[in-house]
Amino acid sequence: MDDTHIDLNNPAFYLNRELSILEFNRRVLAQARDSIHPLMDRFNFLIIFSRNLDEFFEIRVAGLKQQIRLNRASPGPDGLLPQEVLQKIGEICHTAVDEQYRLLNDDLLPALAAENIRFLRREELSEAQTNWVKKYFREQVMPVLTPIGLDPAHPFPRLVNKSLNFIVSLEGKDAFGRQIELAVVPAPRSLPRVVRLPDELTEGGDHHILLSSIIHEHVSELFPGMTATGCYQFRVTRNADLALDEDEVEDLASALKGELLSRRYGNAVRLEVADNCPQQIREYLLRKFSLDEQDLYQVNGPVNLARLWLSMDRPRLKYAPFTPSIPENLQKAENYFEALRIKDVLLMHPFQSFTPVIELLRQAAQDPQVLAIKQTLYRTGPDSEVVQALAEAARNGKEVTAVIELRARFDEASNIEVANVLQEAGAIVVYGIVGYKTHAKMILIVRREKSRLVRYVHLGTGNYHAANARLYTDYSLMTANPDLCDDVAKIFQELTGMGRTARLKKLFHAPFTLQNQLLSMIEDEITRAHQNQPAHIIFKCNALTERQIMHALIRASRAGVRVDLIVRSVCCLRPGIPGVTENIHIRSVLGRFLEHTRIYYFANGGNPRIYCSSADLMDRNLISRVETCFPIEDEKLQRRIIREGLQAYLQDNRQAWSLHADGSWAAALAMDEVLPAQTWLLDRLSR
Repeated sequence: MDDTHIDLNNPAFYLNRELSILEFNRRVLAQARDSIHPLMDRFNFLIIFSRNLDEFFEIRVAGLKQQIRLNRASPGPDGLLPQEVLQKIGEICHTAVDEQYRLLNDDLLPALAAENIRFLRREELSEAQTNWVKKYFREQVMPVLTPIGLDPAHPFPRLVNKSLNFIVSLEGKDAFGRQIELAVVPAPRSLPRVVRLPDELTEGGDHHILLSSIIHEHVSELFPGMTATGCYQFRVTRNADLALDEDEVEDLASALKGELLSRRYGNAVRLEVADNCPQQIREYLLRKFSLDEQDLYQVNGPVNLARLWLSMDRPRLKYAPFTPSIPENLQKAENYFEALRIKDVLLMHPFQSFTPVIELLRQAAQDPQVLAIKQTLYRTGPDSEVVQALAEAARNGKEVTAVIELRARFDEASNIEVANVLQEAGAIVVYGIVGYKTHAKMILIVRREKSRLVRYVHLGTGNYHAANARLYTDYSLMTANPDLCDDVAKIFQELTGMGRTARLKKLFHAPFTLQNQLLSMIEDEITRAHQNQPAHIIFKCNALTERQIMHALIRASRAGVRVDLIVRSVCCLRPGIPGVTENIHIRSVLGRFLEHTRIYYFANGGNPRIYCSSADLMDRNLISRVETCFPIEDEKLQRRIIREGLQAYLQDNRQAWSLHADGSWAAALAMDEVLPAQTWLLDRLSR
């Protein structure tokens, strides 16, 4: 077809980014209903939905409100203005939150109670339990509470983002003769939100009472001589995006420490209240937080579901544990460097263990022939085995360089701690490039072997966080390929030094070559389709929002290229439009593990080009981050990625969702044999 016949910027071809995020979160909420998951995991999906929604309001809704406030409102590719998007967000979120609490109250809590796991209401407590709760309140809770009467001398307090609070209506006079009608009681974050009752009071069950119930029951004790006529829990969500002009700061770490404090008190964007809260108090709270009625969420249950995560020994109600496998050549290898000189190792986490990556670092830290280690760190705690291995290497005299991205959202404080640990051990720590987040996942090890220096590399699609490697699907490539090692060395030189853009042999890297190379390979498939040759593109990623990539995929579809997109969360391209995107098929797979792999496949006339990457197909990844995209060239490893990383997900008929032209997502329905990709991979790859 002739590309001039359509306008690639036509808003009808695209979906709104914020609304697409919400659709992903609704698919997460659907997991809490799905009986394919064990009961405790269904409950945890409900909590994950709450946490996701918190971040959505803290970042995405806050951003839209700020655009409007600063008169910077402009439509996105889909043509919607921020005001219109906020209206739709309100409609979707109110419906989704109502559904969440119905699911909690009518399905999950009764199912948990049937297993003798209960959240007891105050009126359900026995006399012995009531006495225990009273003692717990007086000894553990009351001493750390600070009730605040609201009068001219005590204005409405600044409340921390997402904190649990109570507004209390009062009658009577206090010790100073003041007639105070309202008070606020913040619940300290140091207190657990779920309190487990002692076994001797529960007849062998796992019985809990919420902190909100405990405070509610005994709130009058906080106001001696007065009567609490009402007590209503509420929670405010604030703008949590950091505003930091990196060009204006001399020390990024110090500046971030200051900004982290301000995150707790940003502008309010959402108010959650108990559904029994009277109208006049709801309106009072909305005025205090400068919010509108559409920002109010009245909920039939705890306002802080995000903190109801349960940890208990109920194996029957959880997914069975599994042991990730380790490739046979590494099991037998005493020295990983010798094994990697023979052949590359590809690991698919979590089905295959992350331990070999840690072991590679440990061996490097202890090997007297290793001279230097360089590594990027994005989300890695100070106590992690990776950080400890790097610290050990530095103490052992290796030249250790860590490129730490301090600005990984909500992990900034942890990353500052990582930097401190490594600096104290003697490592060189740098914070990447001003204006560009360092999101690439790379390790470079330099080793002296028979009077010459040999390099080894790890490249990954995920973070160097061992716990995440048990929860996220990701790829790791461990190699001694000289070209790849040389490319990684050049990127580290870019990150720590200065000079021209590196000319790389194998790797694509953002913000320099990755976007153009992907566009070029899409164009190659278009050319093959025009020549009546088979043409096929498969992308697996977390998000698709970048406009030029979407334009190219539309052109590919119109040329007759089959385009299969496996997009976990945000997808702004509308499939199935006749004559435009009818050859584009989009699906999302949600399951026990968080899908995180990025794979870019091009059929290339029967000689596939396959790349794994740290980058999603988003503006920020391709234009304003340091990212890597590495080729998988070994034919055996290519076959593995095609079968395990792509085909398994394209064939999933149990945990996959398909995106329709109207923007709705529909769950796949298994007609015959059920083929959940993650279950198949567990059976195939784990031990």
